[in-house]
Amino acid sequence: MFKISRKRKRQFIGMCTGIFISAITYVTLSLPQNDDFLSKGPLNTGHENLQCETCHTPAKGNVFQQAQANFMHTVGLRRTEADFGTQNVDNQKCLDCHDRANDRHPLHRFEEPRFAQARKDIGVTECESCHQEHNGVRITQTNIGYCQSCHEDTEMKNDPLEVSHKELIGQKRWNTCLQCHDFHGNHIFHAAESLKDTIPVQEIKAYFAGGNSPYAEEKKYYATTEEELNKKN
Repeated sequence: MFKISRKRKRQFIGMCTGIFISAITYVTLSLPQNDDFLSKGPLNTGHENLQCETCHTPAKGNVFQQAQANFMHTVGLRRTEADFGTQNVDNQKCLDCHDRANDRHPLHRFEEPRFAQARKDIGVTECESCHQEHNGVRITQTNIGYCQSCHEDTEMKNDPLEVSHKELIGQKRWNTCLQCHDFHGNHIFHAAESLKDTIPVQEIKAYFAGGNSPYAEEKKYYATTEEELNKKN
């Protein structure tokens, strides 16, 4: 009769115990109430109550199919990679809730050749270049003078400001852009015409960090809620 050594028995028991613990851990962490354990950091302002799967939707196929597809891509038998575990969180995921017709800076605008340098400098075609998630803030773009990337040639015929846009650009006072204008143009307010009436830089920085909007409480567009998005899907 074949006899299994003690060492082999311990190895087998250890392997089974490891598989059991891994399975329990995987199932436990997959429960919605345990999302915080998997998060890379606190959700950004406005996203605090979203479930992980709102953005990280399950990838198509089972784990074996996803692994097989990626192996085939690695060896050159498939053109594209496959999402593994969850779908990639890309611009479209953001636009599912935040797409709107009144956006002053829609992503497609920056595809023009004249914005090639801006695409290199601040990645203007990617939402996450300014709104990187899991940082617990509203905006992760800390340079509030980024308007320089596209507006160095701005000049207005009937400039309403006491100090013209051309003069401000000449003086490289790029912080003043956001002191009068919100980037997406979604807040309903009247832009200042005098520098003394502009929004203080400290308030803009506080807004970036997750504080109240210094522009206005009322908006033209409000993001789709999680409940509304689930109904659409």
